[in-house]
Amino acid sequence: MQPPRQGLGVLTLSALGVVYGDIGTSPLYTMKEVFNSAHSLALDAANIVGAVSTILWALMVVVTLKYVVLILRANNRGEGGIMALTALAAKAAGSTPRRHTILLLVGVLGAALFYGDAVITPAISVLSAVEGLETITPALKPYVLPISTAVIVGLFLGQRYGTAIVGKLFGPVVVLWFSVLAITGLVQIIQNPAILAAVNPLRALEFMQARGWHLFVVMGAIVLALTGAEALYADMGHFGKKPIRLAWNTFVLPALALNYMGQGALLMSDPSSLGNPFFNLFPTSWLIPAVVLATLASVIASQATISGAYSLTKQAIQLGLLPRMRIFHTSENEVGQIYVPFVNWAVMVAVLLAMVGFGSSSALASAYGIAVTVTMLITTLLTFFVVRHAWGYPLPLALAATGAFLLIDAVLVVSCALKFWQGGWFPIVLGGVIFVVMATWRRGRELLMEHIQRDDPELLPFITTLAVDENVRRTPRTAVYAVANPDTVPQALMHNLKHYQVLHEQNLILTVRFQEVPWVPQEERLHVEPLVDGFWKVQVNFGFKDEPDVPRALRLCAKEGLLIDEFQLSYFLSREIVIPTRGAGMAHWREALFATMARNAGSIGDFLRLPHNGVVELGTRVQI
Repeated sequence: MQPPRQGLGVLTLSALGVVYGDIGTSPLYTMKEVFNSAHSLALDAANIVGAVSTILWALMVVVTLKYVVLILRANNRGEGGIMALTALAAKAAGSTPRRHTILLLVGVLGAALFYGDAVITPAISVLSAVEGLETITPALKPYVLPISTAVIVGLFLGQRYGTAIVGKLFGPVVVLWFSVLAITGLVQIIQNPAILAAVNPLRALEFMQARGWHLFVVMGAIVLALTGAEALYADMGHFGKKPIRLAWNTFVLPALALNYMGQGALLMSDPSSLGNPFFNLFPTSWLIPAVVLATLASVIASQATISGAYSLTKQAIQLGLLPRMRIFHTSENEVGQIYVPFVNWAVMVAVLLAMVGFGSSSALASAYGIAVTVTMLITTLLTFFVVRHAWGYPLPLALAATGAFLLIDAVLVVSCALKFWQGGWFPIVLGGVIFVVMATWRRGRELLMEHIQRDDPELLPFITTLAVDENVRRTPRTAVYAVANPDTVPQALMHNLKHYQVLHEQNLILTVRFQEVPWVPQEERLHVEPLVDGFWKVQVNFGFKDEPDVPRALRLCAKEGLLIDEFQLSYFLSREIVIPTRGAGMAHWREALFATMARNAGSIGDFLRLPHNGVVELGTRVQI
């Protein structure tokens, strides 16, 4: 069930630490990349004011208007994020199976690209923070990559212990971080108030118009200021709309605006500061504390995306998009604090490869934007279907609400796509691989269900004959047959009759369904349908953010008139051993991939929290 809310002040402070860590570290590298020599943008007063103005108004339009005002309204029973939005849009607009599938696949693509963000964010954030050492003395440059690597390895090694202790420090550290952003920026603005012209949106329009087709190149760097915007929506279920909006409007946006204007003012006064305009905001005596604070902020930003990857993986598993994996709960109080070992080590290896392969934050900047902007475009597209079909607004109004944002997102995608060969390929390839894995697993499960429906006997006629057969011995226990298809005879039941010639007094044909909603209310958790003497069909419903616990759910059977003794239960599970074959279905390599994933999937008993001493698992070979 959904965890209880805390007070507004506590939630706002927590939201600062978790939601805004990513976008809060963007000032570390954005201005430096905007005026990167590869962009051929003259470092003069007009361009500096124009670039800062474009950043400020991009934050206003994309983050404030699109996410804070519009998309935070598109909640799926209080939950946000790409998977929750996909489920909401597919349910509302999926009037046909084809449209439902297309919307689902679009959302899956956005989810797959999130893993690219989960790799790039720790790499670029930590590298850009530790690169502040070069500002102290160039002699420290050779130590940047080793120190960054050590920070990343330490961060991932600590995941198994949970984030409860570190999480308590997130809010205060990020409050200090944004305060420092605001103060250092304000000091420079006071020394060169001409930068305040950037507040005028006309300066942004003039800057973009003067770029011509070169605008796409520059926007590919300006988009770095927007990375992390998706977290506002993704973490809505944890904190609620009000704390996220309050933190952004009263603290985060003003601090970011002051810092970007401060960096612009510094560059107008001292163009030689372009080597690292963020750290050059600080007096020399403050550089070491600034590097330490920036590193802490980058770790927090990284932690948010890593935790997001765990949560997304769990949701994808429960929506049938990924095979079961071992999931550990690291907190007795917070249901959302989980640790997924496979994801942890896979992401860590990918982050280290990215850091070593690209070598610097500037090189990683080319890889950063494309996955983020495609995900933003997908979010806007799905929001259109929510506005049009879930909220029931007329088509012109739905287009007006999302059309401008779709255009902006498209420009940003094209801008980042220009850097495809400079590193943009990395998150796209990574996301593409994950998309293929998700699509293959989903299609493989569909083929498996088709096989079961085709080859297994129909349940009701079979058990009707069985119920009146006096030659079948009955044993005084309750058998629970966990099945994917409740309309065919469970393989485990067939095995019991064939090998042991025994039937239990009570037999539950159990189906676990994960609905396309985050949480399923307790009153909708269980549905019991009596069949024939000694047989019941039981369906247990969970949301994709619920914790599946079948024994606990079966305790509700008494309210449905089915009395069972939980100490007299035997759970019978069928484990399909998939054999790929050439012919209909999927391509042979995809069938082989599905077979490998199915063979290495986690135990369904562990996933459903079945008691180890009450489970009997039987294997069945299935050709697809």
